[in-house]
Amino acid sequence: MRLLNFTIIKLTVCLILGITIGYLNPVSILFALLTTGFLLLSLLIFYLIARKSFTKTIWFGSIAFLAMVSIGILTTTIHNQKNVANHYTKVISNNIDSLNTVTFRIREVLKPGNYYDKYIIDIFEVNSTKASGKTLLNIHKDSLKPSLKVDEIYISRTPFKNLIPPLNPHQFDYKSYLKKQYIFHQLFINNESLFPVDHKTTTLFGIAARLRQHINKKLEPYHFKPDELAIINALILGQRQDISKAVYTSYTNAGAIHILAVSGLHVGILLLILSFIFKPLERFKHGKLIKTILLVSILWSFALIAGLSASVTRAVTMFSIVTIALNLKRPTNIYNTLAISMFVILLVKPMFLFDVGFQLSYLAVFAIVAIDPLIYSLWKPKYWLPDKLWHTFTITVSAQFGIIPVSLYYFHQFPGLFFISNLVIIPFLGFILGLGLLVILLAMINCLPQFVADVYGYIIYLMNTFIGWVSKQDAFLLKDISFSLLYVIVFYLLIITGIRFLFKRNYKNLKLFLIAVLVVQSAFIFNALNKPSNEFIVFHKSRFSLIGQTLNNTIIIANDFDSITKSTNNIIRDYTVGNHIETFEEQSIPYLYQLNKKNILVVDSLGIYNIRTLKPKYVLLRQSPKINLNRLIDSLNPKLIIADGSNYKSYVERWEHICRKRKLPFHQTSKKGAFILKY
Repeated sequence: MRLLNFTIIKLTVCLILGITIGYLNPVSILFALLTTGFLLLSLLIFYLIARKSFTKTIWFGSIAFLAMVSIGILTTTIHNQKNVANHYTKVISNNIDSLNTVTFRIREVLKPGNYYDKYIIDIFEVNSTKASGKTLLNIHKDSLKPSLKVDEIYISRTPFKNLIPPLNPHQFDYKSYLKKQYIFHQLFINNESLFPVDHKTTTLFGIAARLRQHINKKLEPYHFKPDELAIINALILGQRQDISKAVYTSYTNAGAIHILAVSGLHVGILLLILSFIFKPLERFKHGKLIKTILLVSILWSFALIAGLSASVTRAVTMFSIVTIALNLKRPTNIYNTLAISMFVILLVKPMFLFDVGFQLSYLAVFAIVAIDPLIYSLWKPKYWLPDKLWHTFTITVSAQFGIIPVSLYYFHQFPGLFFISNLVIIPFLGFILGLGLLVILLAMINCLPQFVADVYGYIIYLMNTFIGWVSKQDAFLLKDISFSLLYVIVFYLLIITGIRFLFKRNYKNLKLFLIAVLVVQSAFIFNALNKPSNEFIVFHKSRFSLIGQTLNNTIIIANDFDSITKSTNNIIRDYTVGNHIETFEEQSIPYLYQLNKKNILVVDSLGIYNIRTLKPKYVLLRQSPKINLNRLIDSLNPKLIIADGSNYKSYVERWEHICRKRKLPFHQTSKKGAFILKY
């Protein structure tokens, strides 16, 4: 089956292209509107000409695809909240660092950090001027104060702070992640600076949050353990904020993290249960229509309760289309259904395209639909149990073919025992979800027997224990895999051509597969030729110094870490994985780096720099040396001063002021990020 024979798939591809262009190259709303209007008018003219002459022309199709690309650009532009006339960035554009009186509403509760409780908020007013937009709110943790609730409105006086970009190479770019959610700034506030505002407005997000809170309150008397209650919230309610780091890591390393993300598997099971419950309605007049309306309404209510994440939105949209098509007695094609669901979601939420969950969700489903029938046909067990286990295995393997390249690109690890986790958990997941829904329903009406709660808690405990055991088999967990975007593209090419040749062996498919192999080899060669070499890096690490020197695919590390910091630090891991560096060495921090003709003098807390025979071009200040910087500059005449994260903030501010006064370049790693010098 050739996927591009389906018109909706072609249009969806064009929409994706338009969204990508619109995000990477923003344009004004007026330009996007005029371009889209012109193309749609041209499309109408070509359609009328083609219908009148009864002939197909290439121009109609070309204009249609261009119009869809333009619609993608327009959709991205319209949804960009910065283009709204009263967006808060227009109010604070001239005084971003000054105090602003801000009125806002809590929109979403995020997983707390080490020092702050985090929320996404909707801005209502800034300095008595009506405003709109979202931002990130950080509240200093206070065990004596309750957490803020969704829909609560507050007033506070605080400056807007810029989001911090990654300070070291290949670190997770949280600023870019938030930008895709139209969040451009953050607020830091103490609980004492928050003033609540009386209000009567309620949003759907607030209703869903209160319902989740009510469900958890009803479950409290049954004494579920924290990890068990966190898994129940993830499986049934789509909330993963309370999952401990240890449990989350176990599911990740076992290749079972998708179980905790409400997606197609969960929604499909819910749809089967609801279809069975509402089956009697079909006996009445218009019963099928009523059943369809109820099913779609409950599915979207469930999606709202689960937080409308990308994966659950995809699943509910797709199953809603299937449900409506069955009611209309229209034949459905799974590829069309997937494409329509993607098309609709991206029109409403174009930034979902860059969401990892959205990408993995669709890639997994496309792979299952395309590959699973081929693998499943290799063996037809006679008995029910072997057949179910075999089919679970083939579905799991098919999904991995779809997501492996993207998963390696984002997470750089591969759980080798993923099939064991899925073979054991997936067959029972329907029962676990169904019993979970029953437990919540009985708890809501105060009719849940304690022994049922105990049994369900023990089932969750067994699942966590098994996942924990699988995750500890370190020999089967491949970590720190370097995988670039180029590798993603060429390996998908290899997977597609390899599967085509494996199940349909002919000369054409063999030729395509061999070409893909050559392309993959070329990507490896290209990567080997472009690895960083002769590179000196002063990384940013608060309270410590971390220096790297890259030579011939090896990085030489010098640091003053303590044992705890050394075991938990990921800065070097991110750098080596991102740059495909295979080996690293350690040494103590020297007082001088000689890099060809570029010398870097390191001045530590001892403050020794009186080297008359040496004129360093760069000076690195670390561990807050008590020196007279003016005297150092006069003595050594450096071209650049570097201050890493180990220095006191007051020292760095004083040094920065001196360098600015003397018009000498000053690199502060806490502001400008890692200092990188190629030599």
